[in-house]
Amino acid sequence: MKVVDVTRAAAEAVAAHAARPATAIIHDVPDARLVVFRLAPGQAVAPHRSVSTVTLTVISGQGFILGGDEEQSVGAGHVAVFEPNELHGMRADIHPFVLLATITPRPGERLAAVASAAQRTE
Repeated sequence: MKVVDVTRAAAEAVAAHAARPATAIIHDVPDARLVVFRLAPGQAVAPHRSVSTVTLTVISGQGFILGGDEEQSVGAGHVAVFEPNELHGMRADIHPFVLLATITPRPGERLAAVASAAQRTE
């Protein structure tokens, strides 16, 4: 069993650049990757796509989750689920915003499975 304090992991997360949100990978296996995001007021993760299913769980604060052309205000306890290749992103407004992203399966695993399936059909 592995137990992770997501709040602590978010507090200790490091940003690659001062203008970018702080992130920390807290679990990484072929079936799933868990990444905690800590966004300061005004910070965002630009809309992007993943080959995997992405579930965003708001741990603390308030902010916005972006999906396609829609933006929704969310707070602690809200969960948003995005299908593979569905556009998604997030941004903090005037409060710090902490989210847990669960990516299933781990992105590299999904790409390998898709490539393997394509080879079998050729």
